[in-house]
Amino acid sequence: MTNIEAKRQREKETVSQMIAIYCKKQHGTKHGLCEECTELEDYARLRSDKCPFMETKTFCSNCKVHCYKPDMREKIRAVMRFSGPRMLFVHPVMAIRHVIESKKEKKRLEREH
Repeated sequence: MTNIEAKRQREKETVSQMIAIYCKKQHGTKHGLCEECTELEDYARLRSDKCPFMETKTFCSNCKVHCYKPDMREKIRAVMRFSGPRMLFVHPVMAIRHVIESKKEKKRLEREH
């Protein structure tokens, strides 16, 4: 598996975990995802599969090109806002890695401007 493939897989796992947390807490699902969250997860994974910037980007929120449809972008933002803080308790390693990568990306972007 190449670095890009591993990165893409890690991104898809992270978004799936965040959607699962959101769905369980907001929609009361016990096992699996509700229909709306399944649709969002499928869409997010598809966007990740098709991303031409995977090699250089860290997260979609830092990307200059927003490939999500506006309604899906709002849904994923709501999921991220809700699930982000909760990830520390559910998947601490994943959450800490995300924070570290975000900080590095912000510094890199500041240097470019």
